[in-house]
Parts: sequence; C-alpha cells; structure tokens
Amino acid sequence: MARTPKATPARRTGGAKKKQERRDPDKPKRRYRPGTVALREIRKYQRSTELLIRKLPFARLVREISNRCSPEPLRWTAEALLALQDAAEAAMVGLFEDTNLCAIHAKRVTIMIRDMQLARRIRGRLHGFGGY
Repeated sequence: MARTPKATPARRTGGAKKKQERRDPDKPKRRYRPGTVALREIRKYQRSTELLIRKLPFARLVREISNRCSPEPLRWTAEALLALQDAAEAAMVGLFEDTNLCAIHAKRVTIMIRDMQLARRIRGRLHGFGGY
C-alpha cells in the first residue's frame, strides 16, 4: 500500500496578526481628559531605564560627525557607541529638567526656547553644550 503524503500545517510567515476588537462597535472610543495621557506617559518614562533614542540612527549620526572631524574614518565598538548614547541621553534629560525649572520659575507649565537658552546660560560653557 502506497503512503499518502500528510498535509503539513501552513506556517505563519511572520505577518502581522489581526487584533480582535473587544469593544462594542456602537460605543464611541474612550476619550481621556486633556493631560491624563500625558501624565501617564511621564510616569511610564520615569519608571523605565531603556534608551529612548534609536540605536542605529544614533550610531549613524556619531559616525557621520566623527568622519567630518577626522581625516580617516574612525572605528567604533558597540560598547563605545552605547556609552556615548547613554551619556548623551543623560545630558539631554538634565537639560530638560533645568529647562522645566526655568519655565516653572516663570509661572508657566509649558517650556519655551528661552527657558532652554537660560538653562544653558546658567549652566555655563562646560555643562551647557557649547557656546552661548
């Protein structure tokens, strides 16, 4: 008796799965009050420790800048790029903290470009990201 080939189950190719809608189609989508989602995002990012800038675009930018400054292309290890990105994000967070303090001092909750300029000026040349 000849063997018949078994039907193998079809494999998924990694395409996006369709998400089941759980809400009633007649009900409108949930709308939060202004600021609620922003506060939730603030808490989420304050809890997290992962880097927020994507790694590959940051690495491309670092390589582009270093190639502009050096006559021959520099080689970067993954650890060096990661350390540089960590330091850059920490410096940006610190600058935004000082910028927010300047806005609060001016009795505002929205940061403006002049708050960041003031924060950089108060920090000085060493910690203020370059000249004025």
